[in-house]
Amino acid sequence: MIDFSELVNGYRRFKSGEWTRQRARWAELADGQSPKVMVIACSDSRVDPATIFDTSPGEMFVVRNVANLVPPFETGGARHGVSAALEFAVTQLEVPEILVMGHGGCGGCRAALDQSFKNARLGEGGFISSWIGLLDEAREEVVHTHGNSPEAGRAMEYAAVKVSLENLRTFSCVREREADGRIKLHGAYFAIDDGQLHLLDQETGEFSPA
Repeated sequence: MIDFSELVNGYRRFKSGEWTRQRARWAELADGQSPKVMVIACSDSRVDPATIFDTSPGEMFVVRNVANLVPPFETGGARHGVSAALEFAVTQLEVPEILVMGHGGCGGCRAALDQSFKNARLGEGGFISSWIGLLDEAREEVVHTHGNSPEAGRAMEYAAVKVSLENLRTFSCVREREADGRIKLHGAYFAIDDGQLHLLDQETGEFSPA
């Protein structure tokens, strides 16, 4: 496992290697970005979208958080990090596609399912509990259908992708652009154990291998 000093060493390798080889590309990016897809993914260290999709700098606008969640449109509260990033990507960068990507072994989805932080204080799990509370309604359906079976974990991870897609459509800037064809929404799930990417069919609600 690496520590901060190894990160700095990695930067030095990058600067003398890949950055130098793509100098023209970095010069172009210095003048601005124009990604064609926004990716909403989990903060989990094992599921870096740039690695999974083998992309170059400037090709994706990425937001990562616990359990790859998008909150619904709301005006209350004081901070709206995901909403601000979404608004910027849609209205300023005008990305034509948004992908929500869940993954296997998601700790946030597991916590939502087993309610492990339900009564925790802020700073001791309370922030986590509040955030994954976005999945409470979906959790009820998962538990009703799967109980405590092994299938419940993956069902919860699938549900998180669907919840985020539903919440994306509560934003008028997304809803209007989807209606007139300016933007498309996608759902996907990356299985860490076998490296398989599963794509969501939004009409059937089923995930299948890419």
